[in-house]
Amino acid sequence: MLPIQSKKMMLPLAVCLMSLALSPVITHAEGMETGSTAARQAADQKAALARKAADRQKATEEKQKAAQAQAQETQKVVEEAPKEVELPK
Repeated sequence: MLPIQSKKMMLPLAVCLMSLALSPVITHAEGMETGSTAARQAADQKAALARKAADRQKATEEKQKAAQAQAQETQKVVEEAPKEVELPK
């Protein structure tokens, strides 16, 4: 009767030992980033940098347009100013 009981105990014991042996590997693997996750994060970061660069370029162009408009306004005021100024005697 002993050999039958030992066979019945071997299966649950083996399952328990396998689960204990594999549990650190499973928990360790959950914390690691996979290649696709890292690639996605890198692509997101690259896109964010591209958007930031585009925003900077747009702001620079707007400043240049504002400076040109200011210069044209100043030029217009200078041209409309009287050419000769009479000094009091």
